[in-house]
Amino acid sequence: MSKLFEPIDFIRGPKMKNRFMLAPLTNSQSHDDGKLSEEEYHWLTMRAKGGFGLTMTCAAHVQAVGQGFPGQLGVFDDDHLPGLSRLAAEIKANDSVAICQVHHAGMRSPADIVGTPVCPSDNDETGARGLSNDEVKNLVNDFVEAAVRCEKAGFDGVELHGAHGYILCQFLSAEINLRTDEYGGSLENRARIIREIISGIRERCSEDFCLGIRLSPERFGMKLAEIVQLSGELMAEGKIDFLDLSLWDVFKEPIEDEFQGRSLLSYFTELQRHNVRLGIAGKIRTPEEAEQAISSDVDWIMLGRAAIIHHDFPNQYQANQDFIPLETPVSAAHLRQEGLSDKFVTYMSSWAGFVAEQP
Repeated sequence: MSKLFEPIDFIRGPKMKNRFMLAPLTNSQSHDDGKLSEEEYHWLTMRAKGGFGLTMTCAAHVQAVGQGFPGQLGVFDDDHLPGLSRLAAEIKANDSVAICQVHHAGMRSPADIVGTPVCPSDNDETGARGLSNDEVKNLVNDFVEAAVRCEKAGFDGVELHGAHGYILCQFLSAEINLRTDEYGGSLENRARIIREIISGIRERCSEDFCLGIRLSPERFGMKLAEIVQLSGELMAEGKIDFLDLSLWDVFKEPIEDEFQGRSLLSYFTELQRHNVRLGIAGKIRTPEEAEQAISSDVDWIMLGRAAIIHHDFPNQYQANQDFIPLETPVSAAHLRQEGLSDKFVTYMSSWAGFVAEQP
């Protein structure tokens, strides 16, 4: 049997029945107030039914001012609880671990949605204003409250979105974060907000609540050496259960000249994990690539585009070792069959070469 179909456990939370996680995917399907829509519920629960060992929501914002895209799922208000509860229950009913990704877009929040976006410090390029010290502490609290809300809704855990240039990533960036207080300057200070959120979740949520974090080791002002250092420290500190590396391409070399000559991933697989599970996302599209990825000394893999095209990728591959996924571009009709609403299909049409043009 392929390692992909072996179960895996975590320090906290339930086991995964296999090594497939559904990536947290922007889909613009929920309501303007952040409440879960029927379309987003359908899309996500189809993936749970399709065999994913863990089903993760899209990035769900912890403050109204942190919204990153239209139709984004919200976790910042108790009014969101009914939809979140229904979603978590159905994911778990299909033997899939239910994880909500908690998020704040920071300076990447569209001004036409939130007004003036916020950032660790004033940012001329985006027009974002810097947060006061009290506002940073409120942000920490709102991440924690979102996790508490997710547990109340029945989710098995949450993932902190510390990647892709969103607000936690902005704090980590020495280029963007120009603060002079305890949240700026050294890597320890720039990562302080992340550690405070992690500690707050551990204090407020139950002992078996699963907690992960997504990090980007490149782009968005990230420096590979710093993210490697932070990853090793977070795993050693024992408060997280999994580390999710968004690599864009799991087989690539680093972009920084001094680190080239070996894979980007190898800098992380050589770290001591202390029972923290390490997983990867980035251009895993076929069973062959999935096998290659899981054999690179990681614990699990995450599918994004491949899961959009085939909601039941894990089940199809388990049933047929010769399973060959469709190649892009795929038709809008196929995507609708795979549970994407018209809004989601329209969003995917903005990805070059993903949706076939109508004849």
